[in-house]
Amino acid sequence: MPMVADLLRHHPNAQIDWVVEEAYAPLVRLNQGVRRIIPFALRRWRKSLLAAVTRAEIAAFRRRLREVAYDLVFDTQGLLKTGVVMGCARLAPGGRRIGLANATEGSGYEAVSRIFHTHSITVHPRTHAVLRARKVAAEALHYTVDSPANFLLAGPEITPAVKAWLPAGPYAAFFHGTARVAKQWQPANWVAVGKLVAAQGMQILLPWGSPQEQIAAQYLAANIPNAVVLPQLPMMDAVILASHARLVIGLDSGLTHIAAAYRRPTIELYCDSPRWKTEGNWDACILNLGDTGMPPTLEDVAQALQQLLKLNG
Repeated sequence: MPMVADLLRHHPNAQIDWVVEEAYAPLVRLNQGVRRIIPFALRRWRKSLLAAVTRAEIAAFRRRLREVAYDLVFDTQGLLKTGVVMGCARLAPGGRRIGLANATEGSGYEAVSRIFHTHSITVHPRTHAVLRARKVAAEALHYTVDSPANFLLAGPEITPAVKAWLPAGPYAAFFHGTARVAKQWQPANWVAVGKLVAAQGMQILLPWGSPQEQIAAQYLAANIPNAVVLPQLPMMDAVILASHARLVIGLDSGLTHIAAAYRRPTIELYCDSPRWKTEGNWDACILNLGDTGMPPTLEDVAQALQQLLKLNG
């Protein structure tokens, strides 16, 4: 999304289309710089590639992708599947297909994706995940990345179902769940920080995405004053939760990063993943703690909490 903002800043008349896995199309629709979204359903299609309905959907996707002749087609993931999609797009005369020339540390980069490029761009192996895409576009169009990331995100619509659980007053969201055990933070720490937040008069909302996370949320709610376990939320309802929070404390997960993209006061907790790769570094209201194999301490988070409370009144 910051790549879109950069393109429009330097080329205000640019028309930008985005191919996205169908489940995430509603999230991309919140980006105010995207003209047209083209959903791609590989995760669903691969389960029934030989079915007639699947083949028909794939053909319809390809037709839609080729409705426009593009001056530039970008692939900033560097995967075979995204390279194939790039190859299916139709170029205008003199058009270019631009992608990554190399992997960044810990990425799923596949070198074979370069066969679809007309121009491959090299990035430093330790380039931040957001900056990587921005640098690819900047080098292709000869401008410099010289501003904080701007995600161009509109606020999602608050539906009647959301109003049933969304508090009227300020609240904190704790994104405590993650699939990998090593990335989790100790429950006792969550409880201790929760008590500090509750003492500020904020309700604490606890989402969950799996039965194990629901059990963890119920434990936290039983031990933190004014904490509430939410119902299981669809993705866009969880985006509303993140984008309206007065405070977010969360692990290295998608919802924590979405809160940071909305520039909510956010404490990101890195327990067993590289902080340099995804930390929110575009606003002073985002504080990043811990690193691979070095989870933040309770004292670290308590100090960050006080810093955010002072910064935001």
